[in-house]
Amino acid sequence: MRTSATGRDKTAAADRQSRSGFTLVELLMVVAILGLAAGAVVLSVPDPRPPVGAEAERFAARLVRAREEAVLTNRSIAVEATASGYGFSQFDGVEWSGLTDGPFGDEVWQAETSAVLPSPVLRVVFDPTGAAEPASVSLSRDGRSSTVTIDGAGEVSLDE
Repeated sequence: MRTSATGRDKTAAADRQSRSGFTLVELLMVVAILGLAAGAVVLSVPDPRPPVGAEAERFAARLVRAREEAVLTNRSIAVEATASGYGFSQFDGVEWSGLTDGPFGDEVWQAETSAVLPSPVLRVVFDPTGAAEPASVSLSRDGRSSTVTIDGAGEVSLDE
């Protein structure tokens, strides 16, 4: 049995040299599979912003909490809403001051949310009995809208 000086069979080395690398069909299949996987991931990722209904529900809940605060503390609580967000203030018998305790911090509407207000600044004041001037705020985004309404008795309702 003859062996080469290096101990390698020359015909096996020649076969390996001609078979190194991938064929074009193999590369195209890998690219297609990666494209399908990437498409599935992109389509399954949810929108990171909450829906406009959830934002309106949160605003309505904070209005209800402001009304309860007015009744429980026997002082007037005001909510000021603008096209960019909303905030709360309290009346201590002499002057209005910002209210930032608990759920009453200033809030900004989510990106691309438009607020339809009857005036540039909507100010709703809950008096110590819980009553307020009637008002409504409509929030819309991506073709969906929700309306938060406050009636004369200070009751807050949400219409989607």
